[in-house]
Amino acid sequence: MRLEDQRESRNVEDRRGGTMRRGNIGIGTLVIALAASYFFGIDPTLILNLESSAGAPAQASRPAPQPSTKEHMASFVSKVLASTETVWHDIFQQAGHRYQEPKLVLFAGATPSACGTGRSAMGPFYCPADHKVYIDLAFYRDLKDRFSAPGEFAQAYVIAHEVGHHVQNLLGISEKVHAAQQGSGRPAAANELSVRLELQADCFAGVWGRRADNMQQILEPGEIEQALTAAAAIGDDRLQRQTQGQVVPESFTHGTSRQRARWFKRGMDSGDVRQCDTFSPESL
Repeated sequence: MRLEDQRESRNVEDRRGGTMRRGNIGIGTLVIALAASYFFGIDPTLILNLESSAGAPAQASRPAPQPSTKEHMASFVSKVLASTETVWHDIFQQAGHRYQEPKLVLFAGATPSACGTGRSAMGPFYCPADHKVYIDLAFYRDLKDRFSAPGEFAQAYVIAHEVGHHVQNLLGISEKVHAAQQGSGRPAAANELSVRLELQADCFAGVWGRRADNMQQILEPGEIEQALTAAAAIGDDRLQRQTQGQVVPESFTHGTSRQRARWFKRGMDSGDVRQCDTFSPESL
């Protein structure tokens, strides 16, 4: 993906580390440096430079270290999130509404959310109670190795799908679906509504992909196929076959591989949210 010149979102909350640091400078050193500047007029950079060099043996200058893969991925998802902000602001504005941007929480292992404790094993998820998307970046390793769905646009699709749930929340779709699920009285009927909700989020992800590429020319040749592969890789039928050796359609909550790829492609081909009505068709 061509994201080098794209901005990063300001809505990323990084919970992966327990201590705030500035390069190799601890937060305590920053406080001391700022206090020294305020009370004694000392240039804070002097203290910061002393701290960064303290205890280090004299040696020839070395080139600056390259950003770690983890930080590269954090920057990547931040740029993808910023792209979704640009697209959905435009769509909402055209409809006479105001888009409210979600937050993206990066975590490792587990983290609290307004929807309960989020865990890496759950995969990326959106919490409507706090308007936040949660992701452990280790999921991308699983996406590549376990699900055989590598590529940057496949990774971007994951973020765009969760942002699609945020859009559903803003539009009141999620609330109506959850009310209908509670009133259905049948687990199979509730699961079917969940499938329709998830497929619409796939379609919304496709809408973002088309519009983002039209606006920002972010896609390289062949990358659409990456997202289609990712959508198909996490279909209920394929996951059930892998994990339990059999497929139980009544228990589907996200849709089959074919359905997920088809609805993403529909959004990608059209770039039109009106093409994402997954609740009308009898057959998905």
